[in-house]
Amino acid sequence: MMEAMPVFSGKEGFVENFKRRTKEFVLRSIRVVQALPKTEEAQILGKQFLRSASSTGANYRAACRARSKAEFYTKLSITIEEADESLFWMDVLAESKIIPLSRLDSLMQEATEIIKILSKARKNT
Repeated sequence: MMEAMPVFSGKEGFVENFKRRTKEFVLRSIRVVQALPKTEEAQILGKQFLRSASSTGANYRAACRARSKAEFYTKLSITIEEADESLFWMDVLAESKIIPLSRLDSLMQEATEIIKILSKARKNT
């Protein structure tokens, strides 16, 4: 059960809420990996997926601490790449029938939204 999120406004609000959102993406990804079968291929793909998903959250936090616009742009680009890689691994997990697509649908949608939002933020940098 998620705790109630404090409400922030403006740029600070966006940043804090998006930090929580990317962290929740990581936590949901962990639960997916925990539910994978214990076969070798599922575990290998799961580890790849979890690396990219967790990197999405970590790199967004790093972007928020950037010391320059150039560093912010770079970290945001890495975050977008990692979210896109997460989408790739979810596609592979679903298409290989290791996990049903229905189990991944909302998480894939969240990754897509993260990519769209951060791509727009990067474009405006």
